[in-house]
Amino acid sequence: MTMSTAWIEVRAGERARRHIAKQGLVPADIACIPAAAGGPKGLVLMPLDRLLIAEWLPSTARVELVGASIGAWRMAALAQTDPLAALDRLQHAYVHEQNYSERPTPKQVAAVCRVLARSVLADGGLRIRAGAALSILTARARDGLQSHGRRAFARAALANAAGRRHLASHLRRVVFAAGGTSQFSAPFDAFGLERIALSAANAEDALLASGSIPLVCDPVSNIAGAPPGDYWDGGLIDYHLLLPYPDLERLVLYPHFVPWVTPGWLDKYLPWRARPRGHDWLSNVLLIAPSRAMLERLPGGKLPNRSDFYRYGTDHAARIKVWEQAIAEAQRFADAAMAWLRSPDPAVVQPL
Repeated sequence: MTMSTAWIEVRAGERARRHIAKQGLVPADIACIPAAAGGPKGLVLMPLDRLLIAEWLPSTARVELVGASIGAWRMAALAQTDPLAALDRLQHAYVHEQNYSERPTPKQVAAVCRVLARSVLADGGLRIRAGAALSILTARARDGLQSHGRRAFARAALANAAGRRHLASHLRRVVFAAGGTSQFSAPFDAFGLERIALSAANAEDALLASGSIPLVCDPVSNIAGAPPGDYWDGGLIDYHLLLPYPDLERLVLYPHFVPWVTPGWLDKYLPWRARPRGHDWLSNVLLIAPSRAMLERLPGGKLPNRSDFYRYGTDHAARIKVWEQAIAEAQRFADAAMAWLRSPDPAVVQPL
């Protein structure tokens, strides 16, 4: 293992592994780049986002960018005509403007998160570059979840534990999309799929909804052009975006902060569902994540996390310093990932 590959963990489904072994890898091989929910964890992927903008995406004729929560915000930045400026605005806002009081109310958190969502937009608009298709995933509340209460979400969690299909009685997948036809435009599981055109009238609300964590943040209600109701974090249904990727003719490049794909946000609490291996939908997926050695170089030996808000409390300067250190250190991961993408070594690839 070289020092470069020491900072990355590369995993791939069987179809992707065969392709890399026989044909190598070029930008034109990539049909889709997904981006997971995960709050501050997504910050360590932004240095790689910048390299993909500079070296990878310009060579891809058409690519679908799909995300939930912070992943939706990152992909919305990458999809724009000036992606570096959008990503810089998002990173600054996410790190520096989340200065909450000791016990912020959901309304206060929603107000701050709206600033973050707005930071992605250029002059209030979302200008999609040629060749990019953007899908922002949200979850629309059904039945009892319209009440927003802890009991309602506890019932949803119990339903999910019994089976993901049971969670579908509480949530429905709504995708806000722009930039051309999406490969994910028809329902493929019990959550259904409602596809709404992303526009200047709803872009800010759609981005905010995709990152609105229940009980922490108020929902976004009655988004323009979408069915009435309350909209929540897309990660509730699609935490790490386990989608029917084999329907795509080409491969999926998945920069991720962990080397596994957890289906829904509530599934991370279920050991039998948190780290699935060998799922049929991952056959054409190439996933690149920070290695254990890389994580040990980050402050505290871990990814930035939403628990940092509680750890540092109102000492905002301390949290900001740690997050900025993590982003700077993650440049090693970004450089190593890009070096491998330029010259992929099949021997480094592990099963996904």
